[in-house]
Amino acid sequence: MPDSQPQPPSPSNPSGSSGQPDPAALLLCGARLTDGRTVDVRLGGGRIEAVGTTGSLTAGPARKGAARVDLGGYLLLAAPAEAHAHSDTALSAEQPGPVSYAPEDVQRRATEAALLQLGHGATALRAHVRVGDVQGLGSLGAVLQARRSLRGLAELTTVAMPRLLTGVAGADGLAMLRDALKMGASVVGGCPDLDPDPTGYVEAVLEVASEHGCPVDLHTDAADPARLSRFAAMAGGLRPGVTIGPCAGLARLNTEAASRLADQLAAAGVTVVCLPQGGCGGADRRGTAPVRLLRAAGVRVAAGSGALRDASNPVGRGDPLEAAYLLSSAHGLRPEDAYDAVSASARAVLGLPEVRVEAGFPAELLAVRGDHLSGALSLAYSRIVVHRGRVVARTSAVREYCSSAAAAELGLPRQGRKELS
Repeated sequence: MPDSQPQPPSPSNPSGSSGQPDPAALLLCGARLTDGRTVDVRLGGGRIEAVGTTGSLTAGPARKGAARVDLGGYLLLAAPAEAHAHSDTALSAEQPGPVSYAPEDVQRRATEAALLQLGHGATALRAHVRVGDVQGLGSLGAVLQARRSLRGLAELTTVAMPRLLTGVAGADGLAMLRDALKMGASVVGGCPDLDPDPTGYVEAVLEVASEHGCPVDLHTDAADPARLSRFAAMAGGLRPGVTIGPCAGLARLNTEAASRLADQLAAAGVTVVCLPQGGCGGADRRGTAPVRLLRAAGVRVAAGSGALRDASNPVGRGDPLEAAYLLSSAHGLRPEDAYDAVSASARAVLGLPEVRVEAGFPAELLAVRGDHLSGALSLAYSRIVVHRGRVVARTSAVREYCSSAAAAELGLPRQGRKELS
């Protein structure tokens, strides 16, 4: 039998297909949305093509035979993004001796870490990578290679972090920073608090970012009000944008001083990325920024994971839903606002387009077992991750109980219950 030949496009067959299943078509069936509706969602070409009532999107010749995923019992959300990762040191806590910065080791760790976070739901990541000193540009090159290997699974962008940018030693760091941008880093970063001249460091970063049209993402504890005030004045109006974090020091200031600084950050358009799951190597002290105070002032607040099982946090999980859970349970945000910090606001930090479960938006989605967002943040074990319109990761959790008369009397769910010996 001869192979089927491609058919020319026509009004009834705009894709020019021969009636074979569209490999880019995916139908998500029976998903629950946060507004309580149960819907089918059709994906194609990396975007959401249609959202309709259950059963309403199964017909149509252009999508005949499209792959189907049953999302009955799942809550469908915009996928989270990881706004603050350290890919060059991730998963190094259990390695004996000093951390290896051999390119092959860094690439392996960065790839494994990105896949772990993808399994949690993060389809986009921003990785802070040290440049200069012992690493030179080797770690950056390795993370960029990991980015290429992850293409089609997750989007990974890199922040170049030089140690010093002022004084005699800073000249080398400045040259290294410019080389890092030429090499493929897309964001200018670093830790001004660790430079002998923090203000000079910030000036250098902003100048390089302006030259290259790059965003800025700096580590700071934000414990020095005068320094942070100067930073806000310097950063105001810079496009494509300025991000700082984790800013835990703001929480240690009195409310009046912190509110004044929050107003200045809001006026300057500076975003704050907090790290509710723990610290990272670029910040000396742990803690979480005063997220409610910042949001009340109009500051965009996103949340990241920070260290992922490295020396700064050997038990870091890199789970954006855990970050949202902590923002809600420990810091008083509504579940909807907490999830926004790891999804919409985190995507905005990365310069990515908005995602909604509506036609026309990017098909970057996370389905979690549950009926409501609060329950999903509490017990989000089973997850299905969609990137560019296709399922790229799936985690299934099964909890089993032994049979008991009490369970039968109470009418508890039978799913997952069996005899255990």
